[in-house]
Parts: sequence; structure tokens; C-alpha cells
Amino acid sequence: MTEAMAALKRNFLPADLKPLLAASGFEGCVAVQARQSLEETRWLLQLAVQNDFIKGVVGWVDLRAPEVEKQLAVFAGNRLLVGVRHVVQDEPDDAFMLREDFQRGVARLAEYGLAYDLLVYPRQLRAAVGLVQAFPEQRFVLDHIAKPLIAEGKMEPWATEIRELARAGNVTCKLSGMVTEAKWTGWKAEDFRPYLDVVFEAFGTERLMIGSDWPVCTLAGDYVSVVGIVKDYVAQLPVEQRDGVLGGNCARTYGIGSL
Repeated sequence: MTEAMAALKRNFLPADLKPLLAASGFEGCVAVQARQSLEETRWLLQLAVQNDFIKGVVGWVDLRAPEVEKQLAVFAGNRLLVGVRHVVQDEPDDAFMLREDFQRGVARLAEYGLAYDLLVYPRQLRAAVGLVQAFPEQRFVLDHIAKPLIAEGKMEPWATEIRELARAGNVTCKLSGMVTEAKWTGWKAEDFRPYLDVVFEAFGTERLMIGSDWPVCTLAGDYVSVVGIVKDYVAQLPVEQRDGVLGGNCARTYGIGSL
């Protein structure tokens, strides 16, 4: 972690999150990996067993490994593992997701009923388009609306490539991670509206889900304020569409019970 992220150098555990969920009207959440290790995946699944408000886990397996199927088989049948993620944003090769060894691992996910979370920066969206087109039957979730340069007020080429990604009907977009791409100490809710306008137009309300990126979001705002950005944006939608964005779409995409 950088010095600016020093506030995250402590434990953030389910007991810290539960009251924040309740304060924002959420009954549950999905826990998503941060560390690329099987040990962390097992630990997150253990936390989900111990805390029934954790409805599912997006973990990590080494999709590039020759023994990826053995790693997946270890978790086979565990209904709490709902997806897999690799921290692609940290990969120096912007075409990382198009590598043969990585795609070989992605090809194994569908038979285990697992979604794949796309954690990318805008410069990697072109490769993300190639990946989702290569696997039309695989469920994908785009994390953090691909982290556009909100602090700079920059829309392109992010907006164009988001629209292209959204043309693949097997991708759902997670409305999260925006505050840490804005000016941490000076953002306003209206800063995010142009970016939300793009993803709502591109994906439609059926393929969008709220997220928090907690605890990383605490670098730029408290939990209630952060999720409030999306909750306020969808407040004028019809109830069915609003409920979808605030939980139903997440449950359907990850194949879990009602949130």
C-alpha cells in the first residue's frame, strides 16, 4: 500500500461492516477478494459461514495454473463461492486477459457455476471486450465501472469502450469504487452523475448492481455516504428497477438468495 492508503493498514472484519449495512438498509453483501491466494479464499468462505449476512464470496484461484481445475474442484459444491477474480488492474500487460493460459482458466468457470469479476482500469477495457466476446456463455461482472478518471473529469475513451463492453449481454456492471477515483477530500455527488448516466444508458437497469468497495472506500468517504451516491441516483426509478440495482440484480448475477 502507498502512504496515502495508510488508513487501511488495520483489520476490517464482518463485525465492523454489519452495522453499516443495517444503517443503509441492506440485509447482506458479497465479500470480494483482495489478496491473490487460496488461503484468503478459504478464509472469506469461513467468514461467510460464520456470518449469515455474507451471502456469497468472490474468491481467487490461479486461473493461469495448469492445475486450475484441481483448485476449483477443492471448492466445488460450496454454494458460498459465487465467483472468481484476478487483480488484473495491477498487471503490467494491458492485454493480460487475452493470454492463452488465463483464458484456459476462465473457460473452466462456467462448469462450476462461477461468475468472473473484471477488475480493470480504462486502459484495459479493450482486452475486457475481447475476453467477454470470447466467452459468451460466461457471466462477467465489471467492478467499479472500470475506474474512470473522475478526478480529471475525463470521459473518453472510457465511455466509448464501456458502451462496447455493454453490448455483450453477459456482463453486469458494479456501481462502486467511484469515490476513490474522484478527489478524495473534495468530491460532490454530482461529480459522478455523468459517469452513472453512461453506465445506466449502456447496461440498462437490469445489468447494474450497487457496490461499496468497503473498506477501500473509507479513504474518500464513509460507507453511508458512498452507497448513498447510487441510492440517490436510483431514487426516481420505478420500484422494481430500483430494487434490482440495490440487490436483486446482484443476487441473480451471482446466483444467490435474495439480498
